[in-house]
This record gives sequence, structure tokens and C-alpha cells, in this order.
Amino acid sequence: MKHRIGFNRLSRKASHRKALYRNMLQALFRYERIKTTKAKAREIRRLAEKMITRAKNDTVHNRRIIFKYIHNKSILDKLFKDIAPRFKERPGGYTRILKLGFRYSDGAEMVLLELVERKELVKKKKKEKETAASEG
Repeated sequence: MKHRIGFNRLSRKASHRKALYRNMLQALFRYERIKTTKAKAREIRRLAEKMITRAKNDTVHNRRIIFKYIHNKSILDKLFKDIAPRFKERPGGYTRILKLGFRYSDGAEMVLLELVERKELVKKKKKEKETAASEG
């Protein structure tokens, strides 16, 4: 029976899976988009959404909890001071998964996991608002 299976093990031992999660979360928060397989993206998305929600409230306790996964202080600061404030008004759904097709070598479904409000998109929106305000 398949009752109470909480997550996809990704055919890895616990230590390998934990290292994979750490590396992919750091890459996601550093570059704000990563290309990976669909199964990995769905697992990383679960953790990333919880971290961004926790990062909205910048406390020592929240920083220590997230530091368990992200051991890079510059990425941790970016998460708390840059990424989380962008999503202050949004109640959830901070990431999106865009399908890219299948990988040639093994046929795995590839996707692009990205933050919904990336830095370059936020800059474009601000410029559009400024030009609309100056015209009207």
C-alpha cells in the first residue's frame, strides 16, 4: 500500500538527498532560476516555498532554521533582505515550473524552476510604471 508516503526519495540515500537539496536551493536563491528534472523541481519547490515564507519574518530564530539548509551567508542575506521582501504581499506561490521538453540522453522531463518575481522582471515593471506616470 502507498499510504503516508510524504515525499519522493529520488532514488538516493538520505545524506545524498539532503546534499542535493542544499545545493539546488542555494542555486535557486543565487540565480533565481534553475534548469532541472521535473521530479527534483517539485521537491525543491516544496522547500523553497517554506523558506521564503519563513524569511518574510526576519528573526534570529528563522535565520537559524534556514541556515540548516543554506550554509552560505551571502545567499542567506539575499533571501532575507532581497527575495523575501519582494513577496511580502503574496500569500504563497513564489515559484513556477516551466516545462522544457525531454532530455536527449535518458528522456527525463526537463523543467525550469524559477521565482515568480525575479529581479530583472521587477526592474522592468518599475520602468513601465515610471513611463506610464510621466506620459499620463
